[in-house]
Amino acid sequence: MLEKKLTSSQTAILLVLMAEAREISNPELKNLYGVTLVNPDLTTLNDLKLVESWKQGRAFAHVLTDSGWAYAAALFREGMEASGRPAGRVLEAALRAIVANLPRHMDRAESSLADLFAREEDLLPAAVETAASEASVSETPTIVSTAPVPSDAAASPAADSPAISTDDIETRIRKAYAQLAERPNSWVSLTLLRPLLGDVPRHEVDATLRRMIGMPDVDIIPESNQKMLTDKDRHAAVTIGDQAKHLILIGA
Repeated sequence: MLEKKLTSSQTAILLVLMAEAREISNPELKNLYGVTLVNPDLTTLNDLKLVESWKQGRAFAHVLTDSGWAYAAALFREGMEASGRPAGRVLEAALRAIVANLPRHMDRAESSLADLFAREEDLLPAAVETAASEASVSETPTIVSTAPVPSDAAASPAADSPAISTDDIETRIRKAYAQLAERPNSWVSLTLLRPLLGDVPRHEVDATLRRMIGMPDVDIIPESNQKMLTDKDRHAAVTIGDQAKHLILIGA
């Protein structure tokens, strides 16, 4: 259940930030949608930790937090309540219809909101993503390790190679973590880890990560400072419980 009911305007801006799935400033919001996030809605959404905001020049910029994504997911599960206000009733009805029926598509596609609204520029081919991830190490200060990738680490197996079992994928993840971790019990970014897994399909890696998070020696968490995330970090995240998680720790 949604513990905190937002106003219509707060819900609308939260859904706009969800659909944009990126950092966006008030001038951009004004230009694209004719709205801005200002007080009192700004303070409310920040205090509820659904949206993170900061000054960007003279204007505010905003990004949906992991809690904001979780709230949106709950909203899609439970539906929107009518506000009862005559103004904008048709627009509100259309928005409620979308919120009520979009989960049918997500269920069929077995996708999350984060998958559904992933930005096009994030969906890079594997080879380009690997090169881009290595090139961006200096841009992601939250990454603990900068260990180089071995020359054969990302080599693809032959086209007729047998399917990789879940246990084999877990072994690859653990070996990749061991290569990247500078010391025991250090956090490693999934942005660096994924390229070391070869051509294992992403959905199989994600399924294995979701299974591993229940193990006593494994922890997978979101990056606490959302402003430090790059588009590549967001694309590399694994969604667990409607929350994007970016860092993995495997204990000794």
